[in-house]
Order: sequence, then structure tokens, then C-alpha cells
Amino acid sequence: MLSLALRTLRARWITFAGSFTALALGVALLTVMGLALASSLDAPAREPERFAAAPVVVKGADTLRVPTPNGEKTEELAHPRAVPAATVAKLRRLGTVVEDRSYPVRAKGAPGELTGHPWSTAAFAPYALEAGRAPRADDEVVVSGDWTRPGARVRTDHGTVRVVGTVAGRGFEHAVFHTDARAAVLSPAVVQLVVDADPAAVREAVRGAGGVRVLTGDGLRYADADPGRDSEALTAMNALFGTAGGVSAFVSVFVVASTFAFAVDRRRREFGLLRTAGATPGQIRRMVAAEALLVGVLASAAGCALGGYAAPSLAAWVVDVELAPGWFTIGDADWPYHVAFWTGLLVALSGVVVASWRAGRTGPVQALREASADSGAMTRGRWLCGAALLLTAGVTLAVALLGGPGDLLHRKTYVSRPMLLITAAALLAPLVVRPLTRLLTWLPGAIGMLVRENAAAGVRRTAAVAAPVLVTVALAGSLLGATTTLDRAGATETRERTTAAFVVTAAGDGAFDARTLDRLRAVPGAWVSASAPSAVYVLEEGVALVRSEARAVDPGALAATARLPLAAGRVTDLDDGSVVVNEEWERHTVGQRVRVWLGDGTERTLRIAAVMTTGTGDNGVYVTPANAPGARADRVDVALADGADARVVAAGLERAVRPAGGRVLTSEQWLSATAPGTERTTRYGLLLVLGIALLYTGISLANTMVMATSDRVRDLAVLRLAGATRWQVLRMVGAESLTVVAVGAVLGLTVAALNLAGMWGALALLSAPATITLPWSTLAAVTAACAVLATASAVVPAALALRRPALESAGVRE
Repeated sequence: MLSLALRTLRARWITFAGSFTALALGVALLTVMGLALASSLDAPAREPERFAAAPVVVKGADTLRVPTPNGEKTEELAHPRAVPAATVAKLRRLGTVVEDRSYPVRAKGAPGELTGHPWSTAAFAPYALEAGRAPRADDEVVVSGDWTRPGARVRTDHGTVRVVGTVAGRGFEHAVFHTDARAAVLSPAVVQLVVDADPAAVREAVRGAGGVRVLTGDGLRYADADPGRDSEALTAMNALFGTAGGVSAFVSVFVVASTFAFAVDRRRREFGLLRTAGATPGQIRRMVAAEALLVGVLASAAGCALGGYAAPSLAAWVVDVELAPGWFTIGDADWPYHVAFWTGLLVALSGVVVASWRAGRTGPVQALREASADSGAMTRGRWLCGAALLLTAGVTLAVALLGGPGDLLHRKTYVSRPMLLITAAALLAPLVVRPLTRLLTWLPGAIGMLVRENAAAGVRRTAAVAAPVLVTVALAGSLLGATTTLDRAGATETRERTTAAFVVTAAGDGAFDARTLDRLRAVPGAWVSASAPSAVYVLEEGVALVRSEARAVDPGALAATARLPLAAGRVTDLDDGSVVVNEEWERHTVGQRVRVWLGDGTERTLRIAAVMTTGTGDNGVYVTPANAPGARADRVDVALADGADARVVAAGLERAVRPAGGRVLTSEQWLSATAPGTERTTRYGLLLVLGIALLYTGISLANTMVMATSDRVRDLAVLRLAGATRWQVLRMVGAESLTVVAVGAVLGLTVAALNLAGMWGALALLSAPATITLPWSTLAAVTAACAVLATASAVVPAALALRRPALESAGVRE
């Protein structure tokens, strides 16, 4: 059987080359995604930055810790606490204490966002003066880098200052150093300080101060800004590569299995001849398995090598587009190669199992059949698997809609659900091929008739070639349609919730100071509602500590500038002893009391004043400023008083906010600027997930078309002998290719519509604006690309085959 398999490989090299290409590219895809995922599991150890030369740093409580029956649960506090005054007094008796402060500074001509600090902390990085001197007055600063020089005057959002010195940049920030006194005015809060004393003595001094940490050595990195950025980057990359890997694995397995099964199915007459010559069913199956093993081993090895070569390019790209931090590179993990190789080999063998079983049952009589019409395209196994997958998709959708419709809006769900329907549609495709082809090919003349009959007669061939188009269109429609639908639903929610005429936002990630807020409130004709970001934590079911994003607002002002999607209660009932929640909370009945922890970790029991609908998940929590200690207003909604002139009010707001560097936007401008789906990382992440999968399916489509056309050389020659011209045959081949693409596109569009229908139901149940949006332009572009690929991949081999004499081609061996 092995020698026969080798001879078959030589005789049918085009078919096996197609199978080899599909498998090698699939394994390469798995290898790339596996290596990227493995490399995102661990981050390099980050050294301390701002406090590398500090002896000891004492950091106030920044973590909420709640004991539960399942152990202690923790969450990062939205507003870390200051070190208690009594503890600071003890530390001052041990040695010198330097208070650390950090605050945003915006300056014209500066290299992006600047960060302000007191000059006394500069030595702990260490920063050393390169030119000039230290600041001595409130209007004097030292800056890092070479973007300015001593003697220059710089206009900042904290007033005009004179640069009196410069220090070398350290790479992790653009620093501006004020005098300690001026820094204390600009940023009164102190959440950490440096102590020049023995670490053991410092730990003894802070004993009993809840949540206060003592940092030394490598632990000093936790005193730097955003110390969790590496873990956050890892989480984001794991989600990105996990999603991309899942989609890639599905696409590669689907295409490879389909390609191998198609290649075996095309050889039914050959197997019948072997049975006539005396081959047993077992020998047929062993020969097919040996062929798959040979191709599988070689293609999987080639795919691993190709994937290892391509993975660094992927890593460089995700760093360039800022999907990954600068330190991300491909590591030296071995397991992705093993997983990809053995998965490829298993899929190759699995793809021929059913086909070879059918091949072994091929009767000798079939060798005498001259017609190539498919009979019994829907086998019992195909019926059972397709129906089971379709039923599973329906049942899981119903369970999700009845039990937790919000789960259908999560990325993992709307990325994975289409795979069930895609596989079910591919298995059940032969049922609709004949009616679809007859519907799509009402072309006049002999060519139209031949296209209809060829596509209808070769049901399995049509379904197999349409499979890559089905995957391409269904994935593009489902994923892009889901994100667009959610984005539009979220934007509509925000639009319906906003009744303000203007929205004033702080510059960058900063906040408004009290003087700016007072100036805004003093603008004639303006109803001002300032809000500050915060968080509220709740323990649900006694074991899950859940963080909810919150806004601190004045209830009366909020009612004048916003229209919350309330399911029960009134916004005006909100006070210092209550909270506005949404229906996702375990307790969401007006009047109930709920135990919560505020943004700084303070435990409170608050009454539920009102309940909002769940919506798309952006309906957070509202509290009063008294229940958001440490929160600073970063947004001001402004409504117009009766009779107020909008232009006059806008001019007044501009004057009031100009010293702080904020922006005054109309409600339409603000809605446009904050519309969901505009984030650059989101776009590139989706491009990675879809781009790789769609590129692979495109190549597989061309590959399958070449395989299918190469098997029809005799059919094309017979048409020539019957009187068809070369151009008529080529037009027929092109029309058949377009028909197959149309069949796959219709099936893919149906799958996408069914998936989005489930999302529509979830949005409706969550009281969110539900308007299904299909990415028609993208679907048209994808379908057109598939049509061009399919037509070229069919017409070019056919044209080459037609260059031979018709009699010679008609007599060619199978």
C-alpha cells in the first residue's frame, strides 16, 4: 500500500500539492499564533524607575482586601489612600521624609504629556542637573530632556514658568520639577513618601496602619506610575492572541479537513477501478491513510518552519501599531511547534477518515459509471453532525437569551458562536446547492444551461469549493457586524442619555481644579453639572468582589443635563446615603440597602435610590461626591437656561476653561469624539483576527479551485469535441466559479444574519437600542476578492489545459 500511495502521489501531484499547501499554511498559522500566545504569558522583570536610588518608599493603601468564605478577594482602589498622619509623624522621627507628588502638566512645544514632581524627589531616580540650577521660586522649573533650555519661558496650564535647569531624560517620562512648596499647591494629595531610614525600623513604624506598604529593592517598582501596566499588557495580549488563535485554529482545521476530504472524494472512480482489480476495502483505506500520513508529516514540518520564520514579523507589527508594549518579542517556547505539528497531522488523517471509509465501500460497478453526477451527497453522518451542530447553536442561543443575554455581547461569545453555524452550514450545504445554483444561474443560452447543470450535478464539488467563501463571508459579517452593532447601540445609548448643550472636558487625562469649576458655574445662562470618575465595589453572592465604574455627581444638576435610562426610581432621590445602580447588580430593587466599598476602600451601606437598565454594559453607577473621596471632576455637562444664547454661553465657557487648558464641545462634537469603536487598538486587533484568517481562506479558495479544475480536464476536452470554442469553455468555467462564490456568499451571509439576530435579541432584552448592522461594503469587497481569486484560479488552469489538443486531453489517464 505504501508503494501504491507513492505512485499515486506522483500521478496526482496537483491534488496532493493543493492538500500540502492547505495543510502547510494551516500549521504555519497555528505555529505563529501559538508562539505569539506563549510569548505573552510572561513579561520581563521591570526595574524600578523613579525610585531606583531611594532607600525606602512607604506607599498608602491602594488595594481593597475583602475576606470571603473562598479566601481573600482583592481589587485595585480607584483612589489610593494617603499615609495616615500619625504614621508620617512616626516616620519623621526615624529620618528624613520626602513627600512624593505627581500631576499632569501641559505646555506648548512640549514632547507630549508632561508629569510634574517636587524637586526633592529628583535625586531618587536619580536625575542629575546637566545645565542650570535647582528651582527656588514658584515660577521656576527644571525639565527633563532637550526640548527646551535654561532661560526659556514656557506657558503651561499652571501658569507661565521660567526654565532654570535641565536634567537628562530617563526614558520613562517627561518630567517637570517645581519647588516642593509649589508642587504641594498643585497636588495636595500625598499617597507615598520616601524615608531615609532602616527598612526594619520603617516596617515597625507602619505596623497597624491598614494597607500601608513598605517598598525596598526590586519592590520599589511598585512606587512607579502604573506599576501594573505590564500585567495589563499581558492580559490584553493574551485576549488578542487567544481570540486570533481560536479563529485561526478553527479556520485552518475547517479548511484542511474540507480540502483533504474533497481530494479523496474526487477519486471515487479510481477506487472503484481498484476494487474491480481485486483491492479490498481495508487496502483502499490503508492506502488513503498512508497518503494522508505522507502529506501530513511533510506539510506539518514545512508549516512549523514557515510559522517560526513568520512569527517575529507578527511580533514586530503588533509593537509598531502599539497593540503590544515595546519589550514584546517572540520567545523560545517549544510547545507551539508540537501542538501545531501534531494538530496538523491529526487533522490531515481525520479529514480522510470518513472519505476513506466511503472509498472502501465503493463498489466495482461504480468504475463503469461514465457520469460524474453526485448521488447521496448527504450521508447519514453528515446529516447527524450538521443537525446536531445546528441544534446546539439554537439551544445555546435560547439558554443565553433566557439566562444571561449580556453574555452574548462579550467578545469571546460573538467570536466563537459563528463557528458552530459555519460548520453546520458547511455540512448541510449540499441540501441547498441545487436550488441555489438554479436560482443564481438564470443565464440564457447553452453556457447558462451548462453552468446550472454542472453545478447541480457536482453537488459535493460545489459545496467543497464554496466552503472557503462561506467561512470568509460568515466571519467577516459576524465579527464586523457584531462590533458595529454594539458600537452603534452604545452610541445611541449615550446620545439618548445626553441632554446637555455643551460638554467641557479636561485636557488629556487631567481634572479640573476648584477655581476652574467655580468659573464655569459663574457663566451666565449655564446650568453646570460636574462629574468625577470613581468606582464602587460590591460583594456578590458572598464570594465575588465586583468593581463597577461610577460617576460622582450632584443629583439636581445631573437631572438637568442628562436623561438616565431608569427602570425604577428617580435620580433626584440620590443623596449621600444612597446610590443609583443598574439591573446587573445582584440587588437592584429601589429601597434595598446594599453593602459597598467606595473608591478609597471605605465601607458603606447605601440605599438604592434608582435602578437603570443594563443596556450594552456602559450604564455604571452614580453616587454623590461625598461617596467618592479623592475623585476629581474631569467632565462638566452644561445645559442652557431659559432664554440663554448658546453662542454667548459657549464664549463664556471658553473663557472660563482657557487657563486650565480644557475643551468646550457641543453635545454633537462630544458624542462624535467619544463614539465607541474609534480606538486605534480595537481596529488593529480586529484587523489581526480577521486579516490572518481571511488571507488564509483566500489562499485556500484559490488552491481548491485549482484542484477542482485540474480534475475536469477530460470534461473540458469533451466540450471542445462537441463543438464548443475555447472562449466558450473558458466563459463557462468562469461563470461556474462565480456561481460557486455566490453560493458560498449566500450561505455565509445567512450565517452572519443568524448570528446577528441572536445579538439583536440580547440587546432587546437588555433594553438597549437594537439595530442590526451588516458591514455591506466589507462583505461586498470580500465577496469580490473571492470572485476574482476563484475565477482566476479556475480559468488559468483551464486555459493551460485547453492548449493541448482536445483528443489528447479527452484520452488522458485519471
